[in-house]
Amino acid sequence: MKSPSTFARRCASLALAASVFAMPFAVHAEGSVSAAGITISTKGLVAVGRIPASQKDKFNETFGSGSGMAIDPTAWKKDGDAYTGALWLLPDRGYNVEGTTDYNDRVNRIEFRLTPAAGAVPAEKQQKGLEAKLADTILLTDDQGKNMTGLDPESGTRPASGKLPLLPQARMGKIALDPEAIVRLKDGSFLISDEYGPYIYHFTADGKMVSAMQPPKALLPMRKGEVNFSSNNVDADGKKPDPKDPDTGRQNNQGLEGMSMTPDGKFVIAVLQSAARQDGGDSGQTRMNTRALVYDAADIDNLKLLHEYVVPLPTFDNKGKVAVAAQSEIVALSDKAFLMLARDSNNGQGLKGDTSVYRKIVAVDLSNATDIANTSFDADKPVAPKGVVDASVKPATLTPFIDLNDSAELDRFGLHNGAPNDKNNLSEKWEAMSIASALDANAPDDYFLFVANDNDFLTQDGYQVGAAYKAADGADVDTMFQVFRVTLPGVKQ
Repeated sequence: MKSPSTFARRCASLALAASVFAMPFAVHAEGSVSAAGITISTKGLVAVGRIPASQKDKFNETFGSGSGMAIDPTAWKKDGDAYTGALWLLPDRGYNVEGTTDYNDRVNRIEFRLTPAAGAVPAEKQQKGLEAKLADTILLTDDQGKNMTGLDPESGTRPASGKLPLLPQARMGKIALDPEAIVRLKDGSFLISDEYGPYIYHFTADGKMVSAMQPPKALLPMRKGEVNFSSNNVDADGKKPDPKDPDTGRQNNQGLEGMSMTPDGKFVIAVLQSAARQDGGDSGQTRMNTRALVYDAADIDNLKLLHEYVVPLPTFDNKGKVAVAAQSEIVALSDKAFLMLARDSNNGQGLKGDTSVYRKIVAVDLSNATDIANTSFDADKPVAPKGVVDASVKPATLTPFIDLNDSAELDRFGLHNGAPNDKNNLSEKWEAMSIASALDANAPDDYFLFVANDNDFLTQDGYQVGAAYKAADGADVDTMFQVFRVTLPGVKQ
């Protein structure tokens, strides 16, 4: 039994969590929830697949996996009881456990065959329901055709020019990009969101930058009154920025982590990973009030901010302390609702901590939230100082939808959460989501929800930027996909 003092502290922490974030549970039936006037439901996990950690891309560099994912609808087909298709998988900024590297940002095309399963799954088929292979890799370049880089933008900024705003710039004059989410447009081009900026970039189908969208001033990282995009990594001289954290704007490594286009193609929604510095992001226990930006996508190279909302991230009890589950990706259902993947950190295969406390997909309802777009909150006024939302603002509401740590579901596919910390323990960073229609005439609202991890390039057979490497502590993390069958009424791709 816990001592009274420990118990009291734990109760106080949970009370704080309840006071700063109340989550409405609009649950109708098992696996069924409401958001923005629609009822969505899940039919459970139906497939798991892997790409080995040792995979190399066509440039003979170690393949990194899902910071973001976009299904290619033109390649999606039903084949009897199975499906074939392709998706674009966006790797992170490169293998950088000890700092950022001059990794040329890129996107990978994955071709796959999906064979959904229901009920018990034979051991030999447990992780072969999605058979995926790397088909192509496209390098990203700036507007001048020069390679982009995952290096920290410690050299400052490239001045605004033409239709482009000032851009994060690393050593050697390269534009720095820490890519986190991807949208494939009908013409084959891409939108990619960034943590450094935090910007939304438009790239052609062959990877050349076309435009860049700058967020409201309140989200730009400011140090000593100047925009400074550094993420607190060392520069070429081994120095870090001063101060290490921005005074206001997005936190280090907490930029536009989630982005999605609505199924009708009319809107783009982007969400900060957690609260801006002035909104409680200066503390791990008060960073729960992030922001969702809703843009008019009529002119993709001139995205117009229409709406902006406070989104309260999930909080959970972590050893008697309030912890915040930062968001890792979103899937837009409409301009008023989206699915959001939120998770804890520092636990999972490849790390010393083995058991995740929180990994969930939640439904976010914006329909009754206060629109703060183009107000003083986009300039100098904090919307949630010290983590407490301004009294004039009503946040969005959240409802839990799918628990990625569900032991019963994981067990059906030979997976688990926690010890033993082996290859069947879920890795830390689940950061990619996308949907594709089930193409079922008897269930026209059914979709497959694809979820993938970001393996952080962790392998014992690595090669990148001209050098071989082995990840620390023997880490060898495969790219893994989980596929759920869900019902999403009114969502028409």
